[in-house]
Order: sequence, then C-alpha cells, then structure tokens
Amino acid sequence: MKLARPDIRHPRIVLVGSQRGDDAGLVAALRTRGLHARWLSWDDPDTLHADLVILRTTIDYADRLDEFLGWTRRVPNLLNAADVIAWNAGQHHLRDLRRAGVPTRASAPESTTALVYLGGMQSHAFTTQRSVDADFELWDVGHAALRVAAKQAGIRADELLYARADVTEDAELVGLDLIAPSLGWQLLDDTARDDGQRQFALCVESALDRLGLGPLSHRRP
Repeated sequence: MKLARPDIRHPRIVLVGSQRGDDAGLVAALRTRGLHARWLSWDDPDTLHADLVILRTTIDYADRLDEFLGWTRRVPNLLNAADVIAWNAGQHHLRDLRRAGVPTRASAPESTTALVYLGGMQSHAFTTQRSVDADFELWDVGHAALRVAAKQAGIRADELLYARADVTEDAELVGLDLIAPSLGWQLLDDTARDDGQRQFALCVESALDRLGLGPLSHRRP
C-alpha cells in the first residue's frame, strides 16, 4: 500500500514500549490512517527527535521516576502530556479526585471493571478475564475523573489520548491511569479490537492536527 506523497512530510511518531503483546496492532492501525510509527524504549535518545511520542508501556519508570519525569519535559510532543503524567504519577492524585467530588475508594476489591477512554470518550470495558458491558453509572465516574485530571493539567478532557479508570461495582474509583495503562485489546473480539484501535489512530490524527503536525500542515513548497 502506497502511503507517502512527495509533497508531504509525514510526522515521525514513536510508540514507547514493545511491539509485542497487547499493543501489537497499533502500528498497523496508524498505518491505515497514513501515519508511520515505530517502537522505542522511553530512554532511547531517538525519542527526543520524534515529532510525536506516545507512551504505551514504561515498566521501569517508577524506579527511575525523577529521570522519567525529566524526560517527559524534554520530549517535544508527548501523549499524554507531561503535566498530565506528573500529576498522575504524584502521590496525591486520588486525593485531588476525591476532593473534587469523584467517589473514590482507597483499596481495590477483587472484582473491578477497567474503563477505557480514547480522546475523552468511552471506548470499551474489561475485567482481568474478559471484555464486559459496563453500566452507565460506572462510565459517569470515569468521565468525572477525566474532567478533574484535565483541569489539573490545564487541558480539555478530549486532549487525553487515552485513560483507564478502574471502578468498583458500587461506582467507586480505585485507580486512574493516564501514563501507560494496559488497554485490554487482547480481551476484545476481533471487530471490537479493530474498532477500538481505529479510534485510537483517529485520536492520534486529531492530536497531530491540534499540535500543527498533521501531514497537510507540512506541505512542502
């Protein structure tokens, strides 16, 4: 499939993480939108030369938190944004959510539902074993958490490329991951996974346009 046009400079996109596992289909999903991406680790110097960096798996960031947060400030364009990452990595983000009126719970019970949002909109839900249809009360808790997180970072909720909210059956938030959450792609059936990853790619495309990095904004003279 021919993707490139000679008069357009395509943005350089880096996915931080591994090309294997749950996110294996993201490069292909982006390619269907004419977007080129490659996988690198977060501490690879080449990430600093990308046009857009998308965090997906950063398993060692907690052990190197200061170094990691410094890196988020040096990357030209990061999703989710550095201010979002710093707030979510802090010790008090659940307290901020609770104070803003989001119902929270300090400890997670055995059974919770993970709610995935793409571009601030609900995408899909899953447990540790399978995809599920979550009640609207649970989605409302997640939406409320996203609004608070966006306000803390000074952005709109739809500027969050992805978010995962873990909610109990009593509609209490036990976790909000905006850094590099597992999105549960492999628990979805083929159609739902394709639809979700297509939406992911569309949200990346929207972010590029918002940042002035869309293909048409790089048209060569």
